[in-house]
Amino acid sequence: MASNPPVKCLSFDSRYQDENKNKDEKEIGKSFSFGGSRSSSDFSNDNDPKLRKPFTIDEETEHDDEEASKEYTLDQLSDDVHQFILSLASSSKDEPPEISNVVAKFLKKVESKIEEYESTAQDSVVFGRDVEGDASFIAAVNRLSGLLEAIQGLKSNYTMPLLNQTSSVLHRVMVFLEEELRLILEESACNKNSNNATESEDQQEGKEVVTTFPFFSSESISSIRLIANAMITAGYEPECCNVFLLTRRHTFEEELKKQGLDKISADDVQKMNWEPLEGEISTWIRVFKNCTSTLLPGEEAFYESVLDDHISTRQFLYSDISYAILSILVNFAEAISMTKRATEKLFKFLDMYETLRDTVPWVESKTNMYTSEESKKELKSELSFAKSRLGEAAVSIFCQLENSIKGDNTKTPVASGAVHPLTRYTMNYLKYACEYKDTLEQVFQQHLRTELTEEYSHNIVDHHHQHHHNKEEIKHSHSPFAAQLITIMDLLDSYLESKSKLYKDPSLRSIFLMNNGRYMLQKVKGSTEIHQVVGDNWCRKRSSDVRHHHKNYQRETWSKVLQCLNQEGLQVNGKVHKPILKERFKNFNQYFDEIHKTQSNWVVCDEQLQSELRVSISAVMIPAYRSFVARFGQIFTPGRQVEKYIKFQPDDIETIIEELFDGNASSMPRRKT
Repeated sequence: MASNPPVKCLSFDSRYQDENKNKDEKEIGKSFSFGGSRSSSDFSNDNDPKLRKPFTIDEETEHDDEEASKEYTLDQLSDDVHQFILSLASSSKDEPPEISNVVAKFLKKVESKIEEYESTAQDSVVFGRDVEGDASFIAAVNRLSGLLEAIQGLKSNYTMPLLNQTSSVLHRVMVFLEEELRLILEESACNKNSNNATESEDQQEGKEVVTTFPFFSSESISSIRLIANAMITAGYEPECCNVFLLTRRHTFEEELKKQGLDKISADDVQKMNWEPLEGEISTWIRVFKNCTSTLLPGEEAFYESVLDDHISTRQFLYSDISYAILSILVNFAEAISMTKRATEKLFKFLDMYETLRDTVPWVESKTNMYTSEESKKELKSELSFAKSRLGEAAVSIFCQLENSIKGDNTKTPVASGAVHPLTRYTMNYLKYACEYKDTLEQVFQQHLRTELTEEYSHNIVDHHHQHHHNKEEIKHSHSPFAAQLITIMDLLDSYLESKSKLYKDPSLRSIFLMNNGRYMLQKVKGSTEIHQVVGDNWCRKRSSDVRHHHKNYQRETWSKVLQCLNQEGLQVNGKVHKPILKERFKNFNQYFDEIHKTQSNWVVCDEQLQSELRVSISAVMIPAYRSFVARFGQIFTPGRQVEKYIKFQPDDIETIIEELFDGNASSMPRRKT
């Protein structure tokens, strides 16, 4: 890359700073002594040093008039300057060749072209109006850079005035090109806003309409490439990069804003309620994925198209923009991870965790787009740190579910023995959590605090031992996440057992435990993910528990009813004792009425369980009652006595059993969630 003497820093508003430049500086054609014609002899060394005049910045002499009156194109003068540069390369540093008048003409022509561009600019892009003229001008600029480099290599007092003049012209060109580059980058970045409004007009005029990021037309790409290459060749790479960095960062941030992602400070994140914050997270995930799938790849392709010959430069620019934009996104993730932990936040935290986790290998795949392995590592480190913070938060939140169960101190039993709200919440939460099973297992493995692991594992084993789990099974088959999930379910079991004691009626207590146990079992069986975590043994044990509660209910509710139908004790001296029989039917009617009145208001939500209960009751009650009535019913005097004591026919018993467990519709609608 060509080096150049120190120049003042270029700024975006510096195009017109040279308007009041010293008049003598602009009159470049008067700064050199012109001599000879435009032949190859103009560029040869004078063999006699005594005959060569030292180069001075004077008015043109009379013998220059004819030559000065000739008009040459910029391309012709550029070719002649090329010959002069070659002559410099082949000459002795102690005795450089006499400077040809074509050099002065060339410099003056370049400045004239700049003035022409500036006169038509008016704060709008000039490049692209005359494609051939632009290419010719950039070729001349590149020749100007080569001239400056060749003169600098001589290190001769004789060429110092020419060095200063060339450097001045090149500086003025770079000021113009820097401003032009800025305008093209900014104008092209605004194309998205005007695409819809101007599309039909542009199509009529035959212009290219660009609708995909980064919204640069092929004409703009061509102009950017010409300018960037010229600036880098001239040694103005820092200024060129600065324009790219400022404009592209601004454009990217505006694009993120258009997609719904506003910059939110960490303090604002802490103050926001969860509902709006949840919406911000959804937007963040969508924008983040769009950045890695569309925006940054588009930026990468853009740099490759305009800086195809400058690999290190485009790597530097891509490294900067990707780091800047991803840092904005990462900062939001870190702020979210520091908000107050709450169980409802888990799934959004996991969504963010997965987004960051999947981005790290994406960054790894961009090996050729980073200036160094160190810059790539730095970006990966930022992503990994934010991911770790979210992972730690997710572990903490999931474990808080255990505390929410322990902390529930309600003393009011659930009406009608229905499924407890905490059972519904916990099981639905765990079912949903198991849809993130692989991620949660990864999170627990990587982010469960190391210092707590030994104590945690010890507590898990003790807890499972109390609930009759096999220690070897726990040790070998359960990941930390699975162990924690089963711990929560065992804790829920204990909680439900304690809440069942709030019911005074043992039968209702059994219905409550049966309802909740069946609900837990159905949730596990209905989800492949949670079933994989808890395993078949857990399902078998829960099925056994439900059957146990079923038997307890049957015993508590129907044993005393069936006792009324017991034929033993009815006969005295071989004859049916009528007062005892009357008492038996009277008690049966009373018990059955009470059961119907009470248990038709009880709730069994699961239709299969409800059917199983009714079938099992009918299977015991109807044959027993039918047999009892058939054998002893004729003892009563037909008429009022029969109606008084045989209140129910066998078919009535079946109908009433079918009405059990429907619940009170006004206060306890059946739910199937």
